Amino acid sequence: MKARFKKKKYVVVRNVLSLEMSDFLYKYFLLKRQVAQTMFKERFISPFTTYFGMWNDPQVIETYSHYADIAMETLLVKLLPNVSKITGLKLTPNYSYARIYKKGDILHRHKDRFSCEISTTLFLGGDNWPISIDPTGSNNVTDDGKNTIRPDAPKGVQVNLNPGDMLVYSGCDLEHWREAFDGKDCGQVFLHYNNTETPGADKNLYDKRPHLGLTSDFKKPEEKNERR
Repeated sequence: MKARFKKKKYVVVRNVLSLEMSDFLYKYFLLKRQVAQTMFKERFISPFTTYFGMWNDPQVIETYSHYADIAMETLLVKLLPNVSKITGLKLTPNYSYARIYKKGDILHRHKDRFSCEISTTLFLGGDNWPISIDPTGSNNVTDDGKNTIRPDAPKGVQVNLNPGDMLVYSGCDLEHWREAFDGKDCGQVFLHYNNTETPGADKNLYDKRPHLGLTSDFKKPEEKNERR
């Protein structure tokens, strides 16, 4: 796997989590979404609170998303040795980000920010939703705001994951996206790391938070607008 990742900058890892564990995390996250919906609806918590997740992520509007859920942050650390071995790199943990996608959602073609230098997407449960990745490393998004793509953009490689499977990829180098989702729910968690040898990685630990598990409000002031 290390040789494949070095050559392709992405690799699929099957059964990184057992079906029991992935199902547990998926059902946990579904329940957390329900709890958050009730608490926001009943005005038990402020609509500006992100500790229970949010529905205002501009990348996928009105879809339940969560930066730094504590269970997912624990998974971030738990799988760090696995991802280090797969990539052949010494890594530091930055942050986790989880979503429950809904019917009609689209993840537009993009590359990630610095904190997502080495990224994973792990399928927890629900309906399968393939992810596409462009292994050429080319830049084909001409206008991020309008999601304009070059007409000659490579079609990329489509990756299908089963619950417990994980795609590891160079998030800053390879464009990735998902076409319109036709299922009901799809639970995914993204785990993000830096290569310790990359300049600036030492100052980016925990996505510039004091420690894991904290919301983006605890990031250094200049970084607070970078939730995803």
